[in-house]
Amino acid sequence: MGCLHLISDGEEIARRRRLVPAGSLVEVWQDLYAGGDFWLGDESKALLDAAGTPLKPQLSLDGAWVPIYYGPRITDLDSVPPAESLQARALSAHGLAVAWITLDQFGERTHYEPESPANPVFFLRRPRSATAHVWRLFRTRREAIVYMREYYGKDPEAREWARTLPAETYAELLERHAQRDSLS
Repeated sequence: MGCLHLISDGEEIARRRRLVPAGSLVEVWQDLYAGGDFWLGDESKALLDAAGTPLKPQLSLDGAWVPIYYGPRITDLDSVPPAESLQARALSAHGLAVAWITLDQFGERTHYEPESPANPVFFLRRPRSATAHVWRLFRTRREAIVYMREYYGKDPEAREWARTLPAETYAELLERHAQRDSLS
């Protein structure tokens, strides 16, 4: 699994995006609480780095520390977004984990209308695919435990996934697991 990077130079990101070869996708998620910061994964960073000297992240976080729960009911696998996109999206909203909730516990499609990018429920799909998936990000381990108990109540794997998240909060996740640039 790759790394996720927090970068603060939005102007340079925008400049380099224009230099990325046609057909290449750079996914960058603006931090919803620190407007000048952006989360991106290794693949997007590599594309941007190819257009100049490597961008210097404020911090980097191994993607393994931002778990994704896909569950037993996942469908339309060809339209599931890349893990680094989901993880960067979750971090941009100060989440510490994300779960696939496109189908509810009865097998019915989840209907939800997010009111803002800060909502914990959001839509995301693989670029150029037809099916949009519904995801739920969690900002605390406790929130994940309660949600997974209610939403995936009969699935012990889901409850265990929530119980074993690597941090209690987003701040703790970064404090315990992020590698900060020592030259900042």
